[in-house]
Amino acid sequence: MNSKLPNISLPLRLTFLIFSMVLNCMGIIILQLSEAKITYEKLGFLESFKDIPIAFISLFAVNFISRAGTKISLITAVSIVGICSAVLPFVEVFWFYKLWFAIIGACFAIGKICVFGIIRNNISDEKSLAKTMNSVEASFMIGIFVVNTIFGWLISSRFSELWKYGFLFISALSVLTVILFLRTTISEPEKTDSKGIFSDLSGFVNKPVLVFLAVIFFIVFLEQSFNSWLPSFYKNHLKVNSFFALQASSFLALFSYAGRTITANVIHRFPLSTYFITCLGCIMGVLCIILGIQYFESADSKALLYLFPVIGLFLSPLYPVINSKMIAKIDRQKANLFTSLIVIFSSLGSSLSSIIMSLLFGKQLITYYPLYILLAVIVIFTISLIYFRLVRETFEK
Repeated sequence: MNSKLPNISLPLRLTFLIFSMVLNCMGIIILQLSEAKITYEKLGFLESFKDIPIAFISLFAVNFISRAGTKISLITAVSIVGICSAVLPFVEVFWFYKLWFAIIGACFAIGKICVFGIIRNNISDEKSLAKTMNSVEASFMIGIFVVNTIFGWLISSRFSELWKYGFLFISALSVLTVILFLRTTISEPEKTDSKGIFSDLSGFVNKPVLVFLAVIFFIVFLEQSFNSWLPSFYKNHLKVNSFFALQASSFLALFSYAGRTITANVIHRFPLSTYFITCLGCIMGVLCIILGIQYFESADSKALLYLFPVIGLFLSPLYPVINSKMIAKIDRQKANLFTSLIVIFSSLGSSLSSIIMSLLFGKQLITYYPLYILLAVIVIFTISLIYFRLVRETFEK
């Protein structure tokens, strides 16, 4: 069955928009708390309080979702996010940020599994699936832009000490999303008997899936290096103020949104593997230009402010394209379980990336930031070539 999901499209987009804002406010929190004399090492491990619960909860979220239903599970996750966002502005202690991110991470695990499951349960064609995923995930990029714009305005205004009250906007948006879900009919996936989560997961132990998960790990590893740390790179290395650092990072989100929107409209014209590799090649090209400017002109050239966001145009399609290619080959009944694996490896990639970046920043090695990014892209390029070859040999004989 191929459905355009006319009724559920808006709440699905809003769900990703909300989770994008709460997950990607990490860059803003790092920026603000670093000024409050909290070390980069502590801030780097703050990411783990978000990512470890995502990985852990994902193992067991499938059973919860299958029992409660996709709709109830989504409503629960979004409601908790709304409540937490309403509470955050009124708490001052650092430990609460750890708890806050842990709760957000757990809700995101449930929410993402539900969204991917809904899409897979309604669409079977590989390219249609890729188009829908790019379209829905494009709202994730808008979330990055919105959160940077709102908080950037607050931080630069005479009300800068009230920057945390920007989370009340996220809380209000959560209420709207819950109302839309309550008024929407969602097609639930068929319930199947489970032999146990680890027994079910063993069915995915094969070379294509393992290499696919490695690709996912490094894509998120790369994305997190931008989403959480680019504002701090702009401020500390390129010496711009907090407002401009956040707004310049917002352009990364706009280019990313453009990348996913364009992909959603043109992906049916190209083989997914060719499109994926081409995007990686373009990223490497832009990074080589950045490195050339750094080493042959100036290490802190302001041209970098305008070149880094362009990478988002080619980086953003990678995650939904590679996901859609693999998920289209998974049975609908196993889509939620397989999505939990995607969420787990995504969270591990995000956590490791932030820890490494915190070490780079803490040891004043941020000059090597573009080189670090390039090395990650080369790893993705190499592993993805192996993955596409295995897919052809396994699924497309």
